[in-house]
Amino acid sequence: MGSTRREGRAGRLLAAGAACGAALAALTVPAAEAGQLRVHGTGPAGVHWAVKDSGAPQVRFRGLAAVDRNTAWLAGTGGTVLRTTDGGASWRNVSPPGASDLQFRDVEAYDARHAVALAIGEGEASRVYRTADGGRTWTESFRNTDPKAFYDCLAFFDHRHGLAMSDPVDGRFRILSTSDGGRSWRVLPARGMPPALDGEAGFAASGQCLVTAGPRDVWLATGGGARARVLHSADRGLTWRAADAPVPAGDPAKGVFALAFRDRRHGLAVGGDYRPDQPSPRAAAVTGDGGRTWRAAATPPPAYRSGAAWLPHSRAAALAVGPTGTDLSTDGGRTWRTVDTGSYDTVDCAPDLGCWAAGEQGGVARLER
Repeated sequence: MGSTRREGRAGRLLAAGAACGAALAALTVPAAEAGQLRVHGTGPAGVHWAVKDSGAPQVRFRGLAAVDRNTAWLAGTGGTVLRTTDGGASWRNVSPPGASDLQFRDVEAYDARHAVALAIGEGEASRVYRTADGGRTWTESFRNTDPKAFYDCLAFFDHRHGLAMSDPVDGRFRILSTSDGGRSWRVLPARGMPPALDGEAGFAASGQCLVTAGPRDVWLATGGGARARVLHSADRGLTWRAADAPVPAGDPAKGVFALAFRDRRHGLAVGGDYRPDQPSPRAAAVTGDGGRTWRAAATPPPAYRSGAAWLPHSRAAALAVGPTGTDLSTDGGRTWRTVDTGSYDTVDCAPDLGCWAAGEQGGVARLER
């Protein structure tokens, strides 16, 4: 799966409205055609991944922020950050100066001007950058100075309040908090975080190991330990409760890689074993009680998946992506079927049905009708 967070520990950095939503929830899916997603409804127009040219074939994009159908941000290897405001027809390189040695794995944005990007790695390689002018200028708002910390993901509740998570430090996951849109950050007290399992960590695979829903709820995905777990906080990261997730575990390469919540109760978890020569059975789960309990998907994706997203305005339709394809669920994550064979690491959707996917070799696509 490339250089995920677990590879980091083992070998470091080797590496549109309700009507539209209702239609998506009732889609029928034919067999994948030539690696291109074709999701057809009852009308003459289907929905499909339309590949866009990022102009950066050397970059692997694991960070993605879908603002709308026209605007999206990408973050990836080589300190690269790109932005489009014309639906992917063109991309502007807005990478922070002097960041070429960094690996960006997450980016969060709520318009074409404001974005916060996370670079991962041990010690000072973990950094947070912020822009308020579309990437023309950036401010480094956080640089990790603890050699035991390794930050994996960012997530925001609103334009001001957000969190970042690190792998365990002194036996507990570490949480950073901002209340000013990423201008400044503070480490939250560790006393509300349950102890980590031996070998447990997060996966910086898609920017979705930490996700939010509503003004206060946040979930954290783990792997690497004897059990894969999802941790939930209902108070913006001050206190947490852990629940086991029925996905592959017991190995540094296995666990929950991505979460997606459509509200504070209904969520999806996907993951598996990122090694391409290893199978990933049972690599998806669902919750209907805010993550207190998780149920294995009756028909999971056939292979490891690193990203997931609910389709906007649908209570049942969701996408999961990974290096070997895209899967669609139309029943809230209970069953999945492959609808695309292209390689993507992450997926994100905006309320106007602006769904985007990104991955290796500069790959990026937008869901189109």
